[in-house]
Amino acid sequence: MTRREIIKQGGLALTALAMPFPLITFSKDNSMTDKKQFDVIIIGGSYAGLSAAMALGRALRNVLIIDSGLPCNRQTPHSHNFITQDGTKPREIAEKAKEQVLKYDTVKFLNDLAVSGRRTKNGFTITTKTGETFEAKKLVFATGVKDIMPDIKGFSECWGISVIHCPYCHGYEVKHEKTGILANGNFAFHYAQLIRNWTKDLTIFTNGKSTLTQEQADKISKHNIPIIEKEIAEIKHENGYLKQIIFKDNSTFDLKAIYSRPDFEQHCKIPETLGCELTEQGLLKVDMFQKTTVANVFACGDNASPLRSVANAVATGNLVGGMINNIMTEEEF
Repeated sequence: MTRREIIKQGGLALTALAMPFPLITFSKDNSMTDKKQFDVIIIGGSYAGLSAAMALGRALRNVLIIDSGLPCNRQTPHSHNFITQDGTKPREIAEKAKEQVLKYDTVKFLNDLAVSGRRTKNGFTITTKTGETFEAKKLVFATGVKDIMPDIKGFSECWGISVIHCPYCHGYEVKHEKTGILANGNFAFHYAQLIRNWTKDLTIFTNGKSTLTQEQADKISKHNIPIIEKEIAEIKHENGYLKQIIFKDNSTFDLKAIYSRPDFEQHCKIPETLGCELTEQGLLKVDMFQKTTVANVFACGDNASPLRSVANAVATGNLVGGMINNIMTEEEF
């Protein structure tokens, strides 16, 4: 298989507009021969990108999905709080979604990495790591975000398994267990309010001097939630499942799970190079229809929402697909 082929594995999606492009043939397995122009290019082929591609493919739009195969939840053992898929492995959800999406002849898939993009007279050109170039009038970025792991031994190995970010996704599985919050300031206070709904055996670890206000600290104390300001040296675990925290003074603290919200950055820099604005939180700025601040460029999933869940990614991807098709039908009428 050559690098020009679009295979049914992996996934950054590229989607283009409806325009009278030259007729180019495709093989029955959805692999690409020489087609370079699409109605929509979707960059990112996980839950949001695949959801957008299905809506567009069913609307008879020619779509290209480009994906490098590194979803941010690849370590997470099970997905929860997603109706019909509760408890399913994230990879299984993505594989089933991809299989269903690629049954539509209008959707093609390229296992590659989109590395640059530029405006053209008729839309956009996307270039991949292997040197391929593709054109489209509409772009969808479903590229997610890249978490920046703190300098704590064992943190990255536990991330998504026992070091978790969302109680709606993971809280039920560790309910009533001895649980920690690795955060400081306003984040720590918000987590304390929220996580207390799932467990009362809760401890805050600020990993250094606390930046909580006195009012926040007093309120936390009223709920018998200890605040430990020691610096953390290591998270001791077994295959990603947390056993205890080891502090820099060599003291330890046993735990079942810990909530944390590490810093992140955009996984793909192309939207910024095209002029898309970011929010104060570092997310792509979108309106209620997932439009970015650049015309004909859309974003969906984790890169444009603080609600990091499979269900939200699927929902925003579906919305993007419908919105783009609606815009295109108006343009063509």
